[in-house]
Amino acid sequence: MQNRIYIHLKKYLLICSAVLIVAFVTASCKSKKQPETQVASDTYYTCSMHPQIMQDHPGNCPICGMKLIVAKKTSADNQEIQLSEEQVQLGNIHVDTIRSGMFGDAMVLTGTLNFNQHDMNAVSARVAGRIEHLYYKNIGDYVSKGDKLFDLYSEELNNAKQEYILAVSRADVLKDNVIDYKQLVESAKTKLLLWGMTDAQIAALAKEKKTENTTAVYSNTSGYITSLDVKEGDYVMDGGSVVKLADLHTLWVEAQVYTTQMQAMDANGSVVVKIPDMNDMEINGTIAFANPEINPDTRINLVRITIPNKNNMLKPGMPAYVYVKGKQQKGLALPIDAVLRNGTMSVVWVQTAEHAFRARMIKTGLENGNTIQVLDGLKEGDAVVTSGAYLLNSEFVFKKGTEPMMEHMH
Repeated sequence: MQNRIYIHLKKYLLICSAVLIVAFVTASCKSKKQPETQVASDTYYTCSMHPQIMQDHPGNCPICGMKLIVAKKTSADNQEIQLSEEQVQLGNIHVDTIRSGMFGDAMVLTGTLNFNQHDMNAVSARVAGRIEHLYYKNIGDYVSKGDKLFDLYSEELNNAKQEYILAVSRADVLKDNVIDYKQLVESAKTKLLLWGMTDAQIAALAKEKKTENTTAVYSNTSGYITSLDVKEGDYVMDGGSVVKLADLHTLWVEAQVYTTQMQAMDANGSVVVKIPDMNDMEINGTIAFANPEINPDTRINLVRITIPNKNNMLKPGMPAYVYVKGKQQKGLALPIDAVLRNGTMSVVWVQTAEHAFRARMIKTGLENGNTIQVLDGLKEGDAVVTSGAYLLNSEFVFKKGTEPMMEHMH
């Protein structure tokens, strides 16, 4: 009986000892702190494919499953952004040192062919009367010098013709009279010449000694009809325009040039005009006029070039390109793709440290092919992002929530 009690007691003590050992081990484990991954305060974990993922601990991207990489937080500079090596490579971001270049070698202007106003003439009625008949009735008809243009009925002109016939008749009959009828004849003839009659018409009057009710008016110049100002049956006043003619042996090319380009344009430089409608025919011309007045709405000036029109092949209204040689000037040069422009400002990205970039506002000038002139905001030797500027800008907007340099706009 005692042995049985002793065995049960021994089992009980063994169970208690095991429980105490387990409790002691558990307590010891709890007392030891598990090591934690420490993250530097100036870094975070992000995905190279999805930079919007930003965590304070390592892991995998919840979007694509790629392993997160360590990236440094942006500096206190509100215009600066820091990228990782992977982001720079994936964004194809390249940096180049800004250098000096030559600008103003040539500029291309768009223009339109127009009539040379110096070669335009108006045929007018020199005495009041009614247009009985027009011999040319279409715009664009060509009129040669000496062609009959219209018949005019005029009471004043008819009376003057009768006076001339009378003076000629008396001069023939009364040759030795005291009155000098030759002087009267010359005076009457001069009046007829001033009123538009030709020497041949006046000679016919003196020979036939009779008049018609209408008088033919002839063109004193050649050209294409650009305007018909009357129609048959209209009454015209003394000096009233009947038809306008334009000689097309020379034309004007009127080209638009921005005020910012005027300072770089050499008014005495060589000018080449290309006509796209004539298989890019090239014509050498000269700048005849530069309008000093600026259009306040468009800030555009007008430049006029005089060109010859061989065989009248060119027509007013045709488009043209004007290649103007500009004044050579030296300046800082950048690829056009490096400059981000939104209509109010121009911004570039400058490398400030390894994988660190800062937005900088610049002032631009002339453009020469794929190169743009920098007038202010950069200096020679600055490292400027020439490829990937748009990606940098997008990354900045995503992280900052605003466009770079926006505080300068307020």
